[in-house]
Amino acid sequence: MPEQRARAHHRNRVANTFSEEIGAMLEGELSDPRIAPSYVTDVVLAPGGKSARIYVAVHGNEQEEESTLAGLMTARAYIRSQLRERMGVRHVPDLTFAIDRSEKMTGRMDELLSRIRKRERKQASADVESSQATTHS
Repeated sequence: MPEQRARAHHRNRVANTFSEEIGAMLEGELSDPRIAPSYVTDVVLAPGGKSARIYVAVHGNEQEEESTLAGLMTARAYIRSQLRERMGVRHVPDLTFAIDRSEKMTGRMDELLSRIRKRERKQASADVESSQATTHS
């Protein structure tokens, strides 16, 4: 049991380090013009440590998301070499980048929920008015 906890702790530490280092690279070290302003939202390491999926949120439209993803996939060999050098490790997992749209989806969900609440309030006030009109008649 403690061995698994130690392994999970190590994987979390590595994921946090990847997030910080790749985030620093996204802030200005990568000179590809396709890469729009973006930041790392999550890093998921495979249990064996052979691969990692990096979720990136992009400030921009869908076309900028796609170009950023293409730029990151092109630069992943450079990113791996930089991670190897900075972390001082022998093995860096294969990197796969994915666009994280969770914040945009959360905003859309909030918008839809507020519309539903507004409609319910309007319906409730209409019901109250109709019930008052029937009692006064």
